[in-house]
Formats: sequence, C-alpha cells, structure tokens
Amino acid sequence: MTSLALSTKFSLYPNSTFLQFRCPNKTQRISFPKKTQIACSATEQPKGQQKRPKKKKSVTDSEKGIDPVGFLTKFSISHKQFSQFLRERHKSMKDLTDEIFNRHIDLRDMASGFEILGIHRHPEHREDYMEWAPGARYCALVGDFNGWSPTENCAREGHFGHDDYGYWFIILEDKLRDGEKPDELYFQQYNYIDDYDKGDSGVPIEEIFKKANDEYWEPGEDRFIKNRYEIPAKLYEQIFGPNGPQTLEELEEIPDAETRYKAWKEQRKDDLPSNTPCYDVIDNGKEYDIFNVVLDPVSQEKFRAKKPPLAYWLETRKGRQAWLKKYSPCIPHGSKYRVYFNTPSGPLERVPAWATYVQPDAEGEQAFAIHWDPPPEYAYKWKNSRPKVPKSLRIYECHVGISGSEPKISSFSDFIEKVLPHVKEAGYNTIQLIGATNLYAVSSRYGTPDDFKRLVDEAHGLGLLVFLDIVHSYSAADEMVGLSLFDGTNDCYFHTGKRGHHKYWVTRMFKYGDLDVLHFLLSNLNWWPTEYQIDGFHFHSLSSMMYTHNGFASFTGDLEEYCNQYVDKDALLYLILANEILHALHPDIITIAEDATFYPGLCEPTSQGGLGFDYCVNLSVSEMWSSFLETVPDHDWSMNCQHINGNRKFADKTLMYAENHNQSISGGRSFAEILFGEIRDGSHDTEKLLLRGCSLHKMIRLITLTIGGCAYLNFMGNEFGHPERVEFPMPSNNFSFSLAKRRWDLLAKEGLHRNLFRFDKDLMNLDENERVLTRVLPSIHHVNEDNMVIAYLRGPLLFVFNFHPTDSYEGYGIGVEEAGEYQLVLNTDEIKYGGQGLIKDDQYSRKTISKRGDGLRNCLEVPMPSRTAQVYKLSRILRI
Repeated sequence: MTSLALSTKFSLYPNSTFLQFRCPNKTQRISFPKKTQIACSATEQPKGQQKRPKKKKSVTDSEKGIDPVGFLTKFSISHKQFSQFLRERHKSMKDLTDEIFNRHIDLRDMASGFEILGIHRHPEHREDYMEWAPGARYCALVGDFNGWSPTENCAREGHFGHDDYGYWFIILEDKLRDGEKPDELYFQQYNYIDDYDKGDSGVPIEEIFKKANDEYWEPGEDRFIKNRYEIPAKLYEQIFGPNGPQTLEELEEIPDAETRYKAWKEQRKDDLPSNTPCYDVIDNGKEYDIFNVVLDPVSQEKFRAKKPPLAYWLETRKGRQAWLKKYSPCIPHGSKYRVYFNTPSGPLERVPAWATYVQPDAEGEQAFAIHWDPPPEYAYKWKNSRPKVPKSLRIYECHVGISGSEPKISSFSDFIEKVLPHVKEAGYNTIQLIGATNLYAVSSRYGTPDDFKRLVDEAHGLGLLVFLDIVHSYSAADEMVGLSLFDGTNDCYFHTGKRGHHKYWVTRMFKYGDLDVLHFLLSNLNWWPTEYQIDGFHFHSLSSMMYTHNGFASFTGDLEEYCNQYVDKDALLYLILANEILHALHPDIITIAEDATFYPGLCEPTSQGGLGFDYCVNLSVSEMWSSFLETVPDHDWSMNCQHINGNRKFADKTLMYAENHNQSISGGRSFAEILFGEIRDGSHDTEKLLLRGCSLHKMIRLITLTIGGCAYLNFMGNEFGHPERVEFPMPSNNFSFSLAKRRWDLLAKEGLHRNLFRFDKDLMNLDENERVLTRVLPSIHHVNEDNMVIAYLRGPLLFVFNFHPTDSYEGYGIGVEEAGEYQLVLNTDEIKYGGQGLIKDDQYSRKTISKRGDGLRNCLEVPMPSRTAQVYKLSRILRI
C-alpha cells in the first residue's frame, strides 16, 4: 500500500524550481540545484581516466539560415541606419529569448498562461485561482458563492500566497455534503472533466493497492517495499552489533567506506543468487569515497523496461457521480465573481484579467466575471474539423451584434442561422469577426462561450475559416473590465506617464518590454486557436503600438522614419514573438497586419529581419475611393493606379478592400450611402443617379480585387450596397437600435441591391474558378487619362475599365501578348447586374488582330460602354 502513498506534482507557481510533495500532515519542499548531474553507467570509465567531452561547436546564425537584414538584401535595399537597427533588434531578440528561458521552459510555456492562470478545476476536488497583481498587498476571490466576503477565500503567506513576481494563488476546496465523510486518501482524485462517466467501479482502495502489489512486483521485488526498515536495521546491526550505540557520544570511529565494503563482500561471497539487482562497486584508489557503480546488464535492462504503476494510480480515481455525491462545487457553474485586492491606495475589486466569460455593467450594476464550467455532458462538443486554408482569401468582415434584421442586439445563434448561410452563398471563404470578444472572454451580449464555439464549428462545417480582429495595440482605459490600474498601480500592464496613454484616443498602451505582460498577451493569442479553434488574426492598428507617437506623424517613406527614436523596439519584438509562436504552435494559422505606415518587412520571415505576418492590409485604397466619391468630380478622376497597385515589392502579401467597417461604423459613410443617398432624397434624376451609383459600385470592387493583392475583404452588407450606416445605441440617439442592424430583406426582392449582390457573388466565383488572387500580380500596360481607360493582364484574363462618365468606345484597341480568341466572362453592364446590356451576345467573343499595341505583339478591339468594365479570358490560342 505504501508504494502508492506519495503524491508528486509540480508546483503551481510558474517560476519556482522545486517539486512539491504533499504528505498527510505537512508539505515538504525538496529543492534541486539548477544544474544536477547523476551518472550511472556499466561502461563508465574510472573518474580520473574519463575523457573530457568535446565542446559542441556553436551554430552561427548564418548556418541556421538567419540573416537580420535578409529582406533588405532580397530587395537590393541599402540603408546603413536601418540595417544597423535590424541587427540591434536581432540581438535584443536573442537577449529577450534568453530572459524568457530563465523563467519558462520554452516559448510554448510562455504562451500558455491560460492553463494555470484564472480559475481551473483541479482533480483533487477543488478549484485553483491564480492572478498576476504585483502591486497588491492582499488578494481574495469574492462572489455570490461566498457572499462576496473578502476574507473567506484569500491568498495567504507561504503556499497560499504569492511569489516574487506578483502571482497570487488561491485554493478553493469543494464543500463536503452533509453526512459524507472525508476521502480515505488525501490525494483522492475525481474524473469530473475527462472520462467523466468512468471511475465509479466501487472497488475499495485497499483492493486496488493489493492488486498493484500482487501484479506489479515480481517475487522478492516488493520485499523491501513492504519492510522498508529491514535494510537499515540489518545494516546497523552488522556494523554495530545487536547492542550498538544509541547516541552520538557512544558512537565509536566508523571504518572508511572501502574497508566496510570489502568486509561486506567477503561475508557475502558464498550467498545464493537473489532477485535483487546484481551490482559491484569499483574503487580506483582515490582518497575520497567516490565509486563507479557497475550494474548487471540484465538487471539494468529489466529495471529500465519496468513502467511505473500509473495504471493502478489512475484506478484509484473516482468518477463524477461519486464527486457529486460527496461534494458540492466550491464555485457553482454560472456564479458571479470578482477578484478583491488590498492596495496601497485602498481596497478595490476587479474583473479578473484571465476571466473567460464576463457580464458587462447593466442597470447600474458594475461588471463581473461568470464562472463557466458546465457539466461535461452538457459542454459543447466539436463536430467539424478545420477547413484547409484556401489558396486565396475572400474575407467577409462581420459584427455579430448588428448582424440581424431586427433593431436589437443579435446573438451568436442569430448569426449562425441568418449570416453564415449568406456568406457561403455569396462565395466568401472566411469570416472575420470584430467586436465579438474581450481579451479572453467572448462578448456575453451575444451568448455564452459554448454558443461561440458552435458559431466557429458551424462555420467550419460550411468550409469557412474564422478570423478574429485582435486588439493588442492598445487597451480600454476602463478600470473594472479593462486593465487600467488593475492592481491599484499605474504600471501593472501599461507604461506610466504620457507613454502609457494614446496620443489621441482615450486608451492605455501596453508595456511590451515586461515579461509578464508578454506572457499575458502571447497566451491570449494562443488561447483563441486552442480553446475556440480560431484560424487567424487581424492585428488591429499596429501603428498605434509601433511608434511612441502612435502613428500620428508624417511619413515620407524614408527608412530612417522606421528606426528613429520614436520607434518602440519592444513592440516590434512582441510582434516577432507573436508570429513565431503562433506559426510554431498552429502551422496553418493566418496573421494579418493592419499598419497605415507600411512598416518595412511586415510580411517577411522573421529569420530574414521581417515581422513574420502572412498578409498586410493596404489601407490607402479605401481612402482613395472615398476621396474620389466624395470630393472629386467624375471627369477628374485620375487613372493613376499607384495607390491600388501598391508597392509591388510587397504586393504579393497584400490584402485589399474597397471598404471595410470603417466606412460603415467608425463615423464614415459607406459607398452605397454616398452613391445612392441623393436618390433617397428624391432631389435628382433617380434613374441617372441609380445607373451611375450601380456602375461605380461594381467597378470599384472589380478593380480593387483584381489589380494589386492576393486577398480581399468586404464588410457585411456592403456587397449588396447596404443603404444605411451603422450607429450603435448611445445617448446621442436615445439608445436607439434603429441603425444597429442589416437590411437583409432587401435581397428578397428584385432591384438594385439584389443586382449588386449577384455581381459580387459572380466576382467571388471568378476568383474561385480562375484563381485570380493567386496569380502573378498584373503589370498595368494601358492607362489613358483622357479616355479614362485602364487595362491589365493577370494570368489568362484581360481586365478593361472605362471610367469615363459619358464617352463609350465601339472598338477600343488593347494590347495583348497572346494571339487568339478571347471570351467575355464578366461584364458589369449586364442587365442582371443592374446595367444597360449594351454589349450584345455576338460581341462576347473577340479575336485579336495582328497589330502591336501597348508594347505587346497583338491587339484586341473591344466595345467599352461608359462606366463599365469587362473581363476577357483567352479561350483559344492562334498559332501564326
């Protein structure tokens, strides 16, 4: 029985170097030095004759394929100051990694804080709570489970306390039910999470221990386990006789170890073989008593092959039913709670930073966390596997709360029922959710954590990836739900002084150079793919964090602006770590950078001096279109596509969009609101404005998707020209929900919005069938400012645009390289898209003429009505 009576477990303090052994009466700590080496070898040479092992040759960065300025060399960029900055940043990354490894086993451990921080159920009928609050003097967990008492469940000194880094640890024991007796074993564990329906076999513990000793140990092996004092007693008797000394004063001089060993060997030379391992000790004549132990190879192999008796140990576990019968949970599922701190500035309560379910303040009540621990039989079970990452991303940006057609806050269930089927039908392959989560908690306004899991699962079942808009570039200044003054100090998670506040927004700026802040943020990134199977992240507003001026400065493109004193090197190191850890732990994950300053190397590998993102957003395209629509007359539109085509060195990693949530939510106006707003006012020629708006709406989307990127994004409803902006309930509108919705009903009837949706759907199908976004970026070979015509080739497709508001062209010549027959595959002027249908069916197939055009060998003459665009595909090559 004693063979299984010691419970060994790692300390829950993340930075300690000791193992804890919990015994019935007290807790013992056995500390190990940092470097401990124990050697036992059958072929080990004598100590004095051992050869010193050769020092392993260190591998240089170049041998590892690491070049801190690699992407500069790749693009033939020469800039001494920026190159030096990249080399210094690489050295700082090495130092940071070494610092991390001093406190964490590896980078995965660094990014897995959610496994021990927050509230977690422990197998030994208890809940463990851990929180980082270095500025607090006292920590307790309060909630409706303990009458909000700040003294009942608190951290104490010692084991129930905090470590030197400010991590507080609280154990909450389950409550023994009336009439029940405590467990016979102090280490009794229960299967109430994994294998919750197993373990209630009813076999007494004594029988399990007897079975272990009978089945596990061979005859003779358990002799000294059952009689643990036999050897010491006999050894004592052999050395001192039956009446040996009982005190140190009576103890005479003891012979040296060599003499005692040789005498013992002489006495045992005629002993019969036994089941105990055969061994010998070789003395090399040294003055000090260090010997090499030579073990019998058969016994050694037998010992190594013997597995620990874990199966018997696990058999002592009881099941969930036994736990429920004996105990009541210390924190029932659904309980409200907060963390209570006593700080130098007084007592305060906070929503725990690692809380996974938070109820916001409502009806005058402050926010609180909700303990989410449903019974295993009711917890959500995943049904669908993650889809494969598509070669091209067509992202549908969504906001769950405004996704319904009713003037109310929509739920995850509403989104699953109404929006997901629409996204699938529309031809998108990814959804990107904004405003759906806090740092570790999904928004309770929309549903429970299990509801969100169901949303992700159903999306995966439809073949849709799920991305989150992650905001690590700043944090809300709220003190209860946010992290501001979390432990009563101003520098827990954030910088102090001006640097700790955004220059223009009322937000706080993270302290990226602090290891515990990095631990929190990196764990947050790992949390969503691990717990909710999220497929990617859109990193919001990186310029706010990468510069101490928060990106509010003029950028000319000089590389000096990306390495001067205003650059936050700690933030850059965090982004590098984030990408390296995410791609190592989740190889298929996608990371997207949103940076208005186009920081060099955003999407280059971290080993080559980049930040490691998969895509970066081209923000200037949307700004250009908004400017054209609102301030520039149609005749004055420039055909210079520099903003759209972007920097070709980085365009193969660019995500493009004509408009996203900024035009609809962040105080702006959507393109549909600009184009069709006057029509609703009834003050102009309705038909003329309708045709203009419909034409430009389609052309802008077509050119944005096809001309300069490898991924595309659209905000929910904009694909069919949603006529209204989004406005959340607020005091200025008397908390009205009238504009906090989407008009899905517009798609149910023929007309403008259904026509625009048809075109957008066929545009998505064009990419799906022709792989437009995955092809080599086009070279714009035809630009005519006077005629307002643009043309370019991308793969086998020819794209032609006539932005002129009045002029049409019957046979406009466009240069092409391949001679042959070109088929019209997409035409913005088709009647089903709300066009005039000016191009007839017999004009859909065009043959090239033997004439050079635009520097290419052949020419294709095509009809081009005003404000229309066409896509031609080379269907048959003519050999000349």
